[in-house]
Parts: sequence; C-alpha cells; structure tokens
Amino acid sequence: MASRQLAKLDRAHKDAGLHAIAARLRAARARVFEANEQDLARGRAQGLGVALLDRLTMGPQQLEATARAVEHVASLEDPVASRGPARTLPSGLRVYRQRLPLGVIGMVYESRPNVTVDAAALCLKAGNAVLLRGGREAAATNHVLGELLREGARDAGLPEQAVQLIAPGSREEIKELVQLVGLLDLCIPRGGEGLIRFVNEHARVPVISHYKGVCHLYVDEGADVDMARALVLNGKVQRPGVCNALECLLVHAADAPRLLPPLAAALLEAGVELRGCEASRALVPALRAAAPEDYGAEYLDLVLAVKLVEDLDAALDHVERYGSGHSEVICTRDWARAQRWVREVDASCVLVNASSRFNDGGELGLGAEIGISTSKLHAYGPMGLESLTAEKWVVEGDGQVRG
Repeated sequence: MASRQLAKLDRAHKDAGLHAIAARLRAARARVFEANEQDLARGRAQGLGVALLDRLTMGPQQLEATARAVEHVASLEDPVASRGPARTLPSGLRVYRQRLPLGVIGMVYESRPNVTVDAAALCLKAGNAVLLRGGREAAATNHVLGELLREGARDAGLPEQAVQLIAPGSREEIKELVQLVGLLDLCIPRGGEGLIRFVNEHARVPVISHYKGVCHLYVDEGADVDMARALVLNGKVQRPGVCNALECLLVHAADAPRLLPPLAAALLEAGVELRGCEASRALVPALRAAAPEDYGAEYLDLVLAVKLVEDLDAALDHVERYGSGHSEVICTRDWARAQRWVREVDASCVLVNASSRFNDGGELGLGAEIGISTSKLHAYGPMGLESLTAEKWVVEGDGQVRG
C-alpha cells in the first residue's frame, strides 16, 4: 500500500520527489495553461462570477507561485519521527511522544487547482497518501496536474499511487468516498458551505473543515485612521473571494464621526458596496441599509457590512454571535483592549493591527497549507505539515513490569 511505503521513506527521498514535481510543473507549463484556459472558457460560458474565476485561474504567476510553494515545503523540517520532550518516571521508564503519518487523506474541494498541488506536496512530505477529488469547474486543469504529480513522484522513486485523482462526478460518489472506513483516515473538504455540510452530514471517517469565513475588523476608539484604512482595504479589496477576506466592519460608535467617513470613502472609491446600520448611514448616507441577514453573511465579493458598536464588549458580543471562528481583527492603540481581544475572541486566528489576509499557511510560516480548520479537533487554523501527522507514545525501559 502506497501510504505504508511512504511512511518508511526518509526526508531526502520525499524532498527529492517534491523537487521533481516542481520541475515537472515548470516544464509542462504550456499543458497546464491550455487545460486551464479550457476550464476558464467553460466557466465564463456558465456565468461563473469574477471571484470564482479568480480562484480557478492557473496562469504564469499562479503556476510559478505553486511550484515555489512545493519547493518551500521541501525546505521545511520533516515532522515524521520528530519527538517531544522526554521524561523519566519514578519507575525508571523513559516516555515521550513521536510523530507519525496519519495514513490516507481524502481531499474534496472546488475551484482552486493550486489546491491539487499544495495538498499533494504537504501529504507526501508528511508521509501520507492522498486521494484528490476536485470540482467539475477545474477538471481539465486538475487532470493535467494529477499527471504531473504522478510523473514527478515516479521520477524520484516515490510510489505513484501515493497521489490519486478522482474524476469529478455526483454527490453520491463523494458520499461513497467519505464512508471508506478502514481505508480513509481523514477527509478535508474545501469549498462552498453546501459541499462542506454535505461531507460532514454523510462522512463516517473523521472530517476537518470550516463552513465559511465571516471575518470582522473592529476599529477601536482612538484608532489610527490611516492604519484602519489600510487594514480594511487590504482585508476586503485585495482578494474578496477568499475565506480570510473581511465581511464586516465594526466601528466604535463614540469615535465613528472621525473614523467611519474616511474608511467608507476609501471603500466606496475601491468599488465596495457598503451595507450599514441606521447609525452608520446617518454618518455616511451613501451606505445602503443593511438587512438582518447581512450580519453573518459571507459575501465573497466586493460587499461589506458595517455596524457601529458601543464599545469593545459590544464588538466582542457581535463577533461571538456572527463570527465563524476564522479570522478576527482589532485595530487599536490600547494594549489592554488588544489583550482582551486576543484572550476573549474564539477564532482560529486573532489579529492585532494586522490584516485578516495573514491567516494563511504561507504567511504564517507553514509553507503551503492544506486548509484552514475552524473546528478544534485535532487542528485549529491553517493546517501545515505537523497537522498532517499524529503522535504516538513511546515507552523505553529495561525490563519493568507493572505491579
């Protein structure tokens, strides 16, 4: 079995496979671009939105970034067989924990063909085999990428079957995949909320997922306007269709006359549709009236909800009610309030005076990520190499028996 073969390989063999994959990607760029253009043309014909087409694109910039991400994964320390601190017990036993691969990981995902390569690279480095089931919208691109992954693995003597692509089909086929108890050790779905809920409802194997990214920026009383402007523009405008993009702006009500007008002006100039509460619309009439469902919505588009809150407590209450456990940002000059935000907000990444867009494996030093978990077992936040391993106890003795 490919997963057992991989688990025995040392770092040098696995890294050689990753470098071979990166080389294959660059050498076959014309094949990738041709296949990707087929997917993009089909997507445009089907009326896919700008955000989805952006996720689907695998052009020169995206391909080179993907190849470099594979090389970066190769440069990272191998978590397999790494050990935690050892303790010697009164019995004389020496005990510690040592990391081992999870086994076989299933990925069910939509759009973003770079996920095909990122997931394969991370799984291989962590000693896991992987089954990749992408969406129909990226079928042509993923087919070519799957061939290149297998070719790269073969070039370096890795088992080709360690990376297998499953052609997109019906939801019933996904249901069958996530019920492979004894064959599949973990499933990681990435995509729309409907897909993720389907996987969770039907899975009989462990699942790590997040349903959506409803990310907030709270601009505190006394905050620096220029900093707040930079954070909200980067969080909302840079790539509105990703899960770490901002979906709601909270502003301290007492300081809103100073803070909100320049922030709103910058957002409106950038083409963002703002949907605000009655108090925010009194300060900026250009805001559309927000409906109750706008708070807690994941727009994945140039749309942003706006709300004035009385104080930090009200902001924390709002995030607790509407947040999705993904990324939550505070912009503040006050250290004590920043520490309360860090301590009291329950999210996979809590940021102080930094953009929500930093909740990303590459930006946090993990290399490519296989996903961002908003569940807490066994990972919370971006999942890198270590999250694709488990720990076993090792007990070393010299003949001790239990009394």
